Amino acid sequence: MNNKNKTVVRSMEILNLFINHAALSFQEIIELSGIPKTSVYRMLTSLEEMELLEKRADTKYRLGLSFLKFGHLVSSRLDIRKIAYPIMQDLHNDVNEAINIIVKQGDEAIYIEKLDTNQKVRLYTAIGRRSPLYAGACSRIILTYLPDAEIDAYLKSTELKSFALGTITDQSRLYENIKQSRKDGYTISHSELENHTSAIAAPIFDHKGDIAAGISIAGMEANYQSENVPVFAAKAKAAAEEISRRLGYTQI
Repeated sequence: MNNKNKTVVRSMEILNLFINHAALSFQEIIELSGIPKTSVYRMLTSLEEMELLEKRADTKYRLGLSFLKFGHLVSSRLDIRKIAYPIMQDLHNDVNEAINIIVKQGDEAIYIEKLDTNQKVRLYTAIGRRSPLYAGACSRIILTYLPDAEIDAYLKSTELKSFALGTITDQSRLYENIKQSRKDGYTISHSELENHTSAIAAPIFDHKGDIAAGISIAGMEANYQSENVPVFAAKAKAAAEEISRRLGYTQI
C-alpha cells in the first residue's frame, strides 16, 4: 500500500470512530485508532481544513459541516428515489419504455434510478452514470430550470462536445432549446448521448420550488416521432408533477 492510500485508509479509520462517539479528544483518537501521534496530528489537521472534522472550545473533535452537507445530499436523493419509484413503475408499465431519474452533481448530472425491465431493447444507462448537463433530455431539463445566471456561468465555462450525431454543440441553439423547453414544460433529445436513441424529460421540483431532478422516458429513436411525442411528454410531465407534489412542491 503506497503512502497516499495508507493516509486515506487511516483518515477513514479516524472518521469511523465518530460513528460511535459524538466527540473525542486528541488523546482518545490516538488510543482508539492505534495510529501514531504524529500521524494522527497531521491527519486531524487535514480533516479540519476540509471541514470533515471540527475542534470546539473544549478541544474535542466532532464531525464537521461537510458531513452535514453530504448527509443532506444523500438524504434528499434517497427521498427522491423512494418517492419516485412507485410512480416510475406505473409509468414504465404504461409506456414500456425506460424510465430514468437524474439529479445534478456539480456540473454534471447523475442517474440515481432507472427502470427498463419491460423494454425490448435496453439502452446503455446505469445508476451512477454521469452525463453533461447540456446533453440528453434528462440532463438538460435540469439545466433548463436552473436560474439564468447559473445557466450563463455554466455555458461560459463548458465546452460543448459532441457525443453522438444529435448532440447540441451550438450555444445559441442550446439557449433556444432551453427557452422552448421552459415554455413546453419538457424537453426532447434525439441521438444526443447515443445514436438512434431518444428521450423526453420533465422537471421535478422540491418544496422550495427549485429544480430537484429530472425524469425521462427513453428508448429507440423510432418510437419518439410524430404522435408519440405529445403522448410521452404528457405522461412524463404528469409523473414529474406527482413526484414534485410529494416532495412538497406547491405551484403558485
